Amino acid sequence: MSEEKIKEDHIKLHKQANTLFEGGKYKEAMEIFQRAAELYFKVQNFFDSASMYYKAGECAFALKDYEKAAESFNRSADLSFQKGFDRFGVSALEYARDCYKALKQEAKAKELDKKIAELKKKLEASF
Repeated sequence: MSEEKIKEDHIKLHKQANTLFEGGKYKEAMEIFQRAAELYFKVQNFFDSASMYYKAGECAFALKDYEKAAESFNRSADLSFQKGFDRFGVSALEYARDCYKALKQEAKAKELDKKIAELKKKLEASF
């Protein structure tokens, strides 16, 4: 599949997923956001890939599927930190922490609280 074809597809999927999300069709939107994230990654558009994983996490969170939500937010955070989108990554980790709290996984939530605090301190120091 050519890069041009992939580019066309991920933009179309992105828009389609946003429309479904806005209409409250979270399950369908989540699946499409995940596919769009993978396609964005293939064409090295890492910010949009991280953003699509984040949106997939929001869908799963709205569906109260906190396991899937945490997985998506962690993927978004990992990619964000790898590519220097640190503030976006912190936001994704905060959402992942909320998922662990909803799942009553207090140890994981506390671990993320500590990591988030360290990252915020590091980001503030960079100004």
